[in-house]
Amino acid sequence: MRMKSTLLLTGSLLFALSGLAPVHAAFDETAAKALAKKNDCFKCHAVDKTKKGPSYKKISAKYKEKKLGEKEAIKQMTEGKKVKLEDGTEEDHKIIETKDPKELSNLAQWILSH
Repeated sequence: MRMKSTLLLTGSLLFALSGLAPVHAAFDETAAKALAKKNDCFKCHAVDKTKKGPSYKKISAKYKEKKLGEKEAIKQMTEGKKVKLEDGTEEDHKIIETKDPKELSNLAQWILSH
């Protein structure tokens, strides 16, 4: 009887904690990388190294610190706003060549997952 109670309690706890998983955990990494590659994102960004632009880890940390999310990341990728590069210069950010909201969301979630 005690074993059943322990298993039931453990199962309930695991079920409850599963709801705490990050919202952006359900992205398609392969599709996100393919879209990033297609749009030459890796020319300026890498996952964990600074290139012409900041790494995706640095971008993700900045967005978390400023409590920004997917919506702001998509705006950055689609509006061509000026960005400050690592060397201090500024240029217009390249606009992602897709209008598909699912693709944009997936890419933003992948970037912000770092």
